[in-house]
Amino acid sequence: MSIDKFVNRHIGPRRHEIELMLKKVGVSGLEELIDQTVPENIRLKQPLNLKEGLSERKYYRRILELASKNKVYNTYIGMGYYDTITPAVILRNVLENPVWYTSYTPYQAEISQGRLEALLNFQTMVCELTGMEIANASLLDEATAAAEAMTMMFSLRSRAMVKNDVNVILIDNKIWPQTLDVLETRAMPLGIELRIQPQGSFEFTDDVFGVIVQYPNSDGEIIDYSDLIKKAHEKDIKVAVAADLLSLSILTPPGEWDADLVFGNSQRFGIPMGYGGPHAAYFTAKSEYKRNMPGRIIGITKDVHGKRALRMALQTREQHIKREKATSNICTAQALLATMAGFYGVYHGPQGIKEIAERIHSIAVFLSGEISKLGYKQLNSHYFDTIRFALPKHVKREDIEWLSLELEMNFRYFENGEVGISIDETTNREDMGWIVEVFAKAANKKFIQVEDYPEFCEIDNQYKRASDFMTQDVFNKYRSETEMVRYIKKLEHKDISLTHSMISLGSCTMKLNAATEMLPLSWIEFNGIHPYVPKNQARGYHIMMEELRRDLAEITGMADVSLMPNSGAAGEYAGLMVIKEYHNNRGEGNRDVVLIPSSAHGTNPASAIMAGMKVVVVACDPKGNIDIEDLRKKAEENKENLSAFMVTYPSTHGVFEASIVEMCEIVHQFGGQVYMDGANMNAQVGLTNPRIIGADVCHLNLHKTFSIPHGGGGPGVGPIAVADHLVEFLPSHPVMNNGHIGINAVAGAPWGSASVLPITYGYIKMMGTEGLTLATKIAILNANYIASALKDNYGILYTGENGRVAHEMILECRHFKNKSGITESDIAKRLMDYGFHAPTLSFPVHGTLMVEPTESESLQELDRFIEAMNSIFEEIQEIENGIADPEYNILVNAPHTAEYVTKEEWGHSYSRQKAAYPLPWVRENKYWTPVGRIDNAWGDRNLICTCGSPEEYELFNE
Repeated sequence: MSIDKFVNRHIGPRRHEIELMLKKVGVSGLEELIDQTVPENIRLKQPLNLKEGLSERKYYRRILELASKNKVYNTYIGMGYYDTITPAVILRNVLENPVWYTSYTPYQAEISQGRLEALLNFQTMVCELTGMEIANASLLDEATAAAEAMTMMFSLRSRAMVKNDVNVILIDNKIWPQTLDVLETRAMPLGIELRIQPQGSFEFTDDVFGVIVQYPNSDGEIIDYSDLIKKAHEKDIKVAVAADLLSLSILTPPGEWDADLVFGNSQRFGIPMGYGGPHAAYFTAKSEYKRNMPGRIIGITKDVHGKRALRMALQTREQHIKREKATSNICTAQALLATMAGFYGVYHGPQGIKEIAERIHSIAVFLSGEISKLGYKQLNSHYFDTIRFALPKHVKREDIEWLSLELEMNFRYFENGEVGISIDETTNREDMGWIVEVFAKAANKKFIQVEDYPEFCEIDNQYKRASDFMTQDVFNKYRSETEMVRYIKKLEHKDISLTHSMISLGSCTMKLNAATEMLPLSWIEFNGIHPYVPKNQARGYHIMMEELRRDLAEITGMADVSLMPNSGAAGEYAGLMVIKEYHNNRGEGNRDVVLIPSSAHGTNPASAIMAGMKVVVVACDPKGNIDIEDLRKKAEENKENLSAFMVTYPSTHGVFEASIVEMCEIVHQFGGQVYMDGANMNAQVGLTNPRIIGADVCHLNLHKTFSIPHGGGGPGVGPIAVADHLVEFLPSHPVMNNGHIGINAVAGAPWGSASVLPITYGYIKMMGTEGLTLATKIAILNANYIASALKDNYGILYTGENGRVAHEMILECRHFKNKSGITESDIAKRLMDYGFHAPTLSFPVHGTLMVEPTESESLQELDRFIEAMNSIFEEIQEIENGIADPEYNILVNAPHTAEYVTKEEWGHSYSRQKAAYPLPWVRENKYWTPVGRIDNAWGDRNLICTCGSPEEYELFNE
């Protein structure tokens, strides 16, 4: 590892290159550029109060020290989290592989075919196991998936139900406590009433629209819900089942009961517990509800040449596009974890998965019998992996707990004194003996170890799965590690990630995810811990998280931070719910109006709607700034009910708006709170902060500003930072004390996606005050360098008062269409031929490209991007000047595949060489798109969202 300053590894341009770049931009020094860009009245007066940046070696020792303070016990708590074995071929080639973890959400399908196939495998596996017709490509966690199921069923109410204000959902009282807590959080602002009862007591009255049950339930009992579902459907009531995905390989899948929705966690499919996450929730539905499903759906389509291709289907139903008409605020997923879970299914296949499940059940059966012989009463009549014991009178719970901890084991302890044991994939013969030993000693009896542990199955035929599953080729051909690694590499080579070239997506901050930061993700000391173990078993985690909270509070200028929200949109929602509770606590529950600029990202209004608020849109002026007079007018008009103002800073248009402090003062004047969207914090750190501009709460995208990778569409982490007066309202947790006592949970795990927090912790510790501040300055320099180079050919849509952009810029492309017919999408597709991922298309302004280079890109890479963009400009000029065909040209035909440019017949006015190698340096590291331009409309008309289906065979084998 390097022993010099980490900042020199993180930042792209070298010192001598920075001087050249500053000259190009037209300033004498970096400070002059920052003075011209960031308004003086919001600049920090003192440097950040953080420790000096550590070298990579010193940080490695520090994180090793913290890891050593975590105790990895055998944990049988269950409750939705289970130890698992991540196949080394997946750990090494996916989780630890930057091609997979540095790629972006696959909006640009042509350069994302590998991860799209991996996610299609996940969807197919989930549909097969649940017996359902359509699945999405993952959600944030099981608890929020339950909330999405609830709101989806609410939105599916019949007209008569809506007219009669039907608002009750029946929740089985044997559901995970964290799931119930999140349901309560989400139900309240939407006016949904939770009726929590034993499922056997459900009454399907006229005020009920939906039902949620757990399978097996939270006690571990298997229930046949087929009659319940039939009776619910007779009253037009929808039913959602939270199901253990692994158990469905041997238990009847809910789809065979005619369930409407099935959701849960795929964590048992090789995803480490990680002290609570991140994990990929799954979500399935009947096909008829496909347009109401939250999250991303991967579908099969064809390219312009008729070749099978993949892309994200039905994108117009995504919630950030629906804005204030949204029924969810889901904007991201857990793509990397879903990819791993899908590969787990590919590697083990149906037989392997079934064997794992049968072995787990067999161990549970053995333990049930042996422990019962010792005088304990096993209470579950029908179970998969979880057994529950009532203790004899002479045995105390404390005895079990003490003895188990002595042997480094954790059991589940129920409030009524019962003890639960949930078996997992890692449990072995030695473990079985030690478990029985604990119960024997507590009862003052002897347990004689047996040499042979026979396999048992006590699942009644009523509950057994009879149907086949995962019969598709992909789940039945990659059994050896050699074949598996080749399959992973085959998919990997189809995609563009940060390992290949700059990803200049505006508002996405695709910066370096340093190897040193990533190393702890694979360590069992961080990923092998259950979120509900005693805190003294996770001391390293808690020291790390406490330091991280303090550092993030310092960076934002806020008083405290909640790490719970597990995405940016979840952070938005959490922040708004904190504001809502603040107003309620002051007796001002009527305050429900949120002012949101027209330029805001679509999750802002979506989150506001989910928080039960009314959205009032604030106009922007012709220069792209928020119209301050319109803000003043609407704040005053709504002064009695004003709850909050949501603002992104720097703006979504890539500008530091000089009047930001005045905007916040206006909102405060009329009783509102200011919520700052932290999507663009990469332009603030060390120069200004949310509190200085006047914000009361902000969320941070740790997967942007603070180096957690995007993973092809997740994980994301969106902690919220709040001012003093809002600290008491930060989200709590029903199982673990997470240090906060405010609103109910907004995610299933107490500390959200804890296992990826060491990435941000490492980034801050190695960068230090000096490094973090320099990174912000270089991000601004890199953006202005590109702006200076492209402004003449493209035009920069919005700039600040001194003609500067912040850390990103919007390139004007609308004028090309009138003269040449070329759109921003054509430019994006042609960039693929140059080996680049496209900038952000048509956001926040239709017909434009938004570019954000980040501080991690070198001058050489910036120059390559600039050269590519200017080369494309010249290609557009050839069309405008009549040199190139206006309808069948190099941009319209882009991207060009290897198969296409090597076919015998060519017939274009431009050469094959120009199509494939438009600039000399492209030859050195040529990326070939595996498919031509995607036909999105065809895919939506012929919706296929699983692999190996008869419909797919029919369409592509005619």
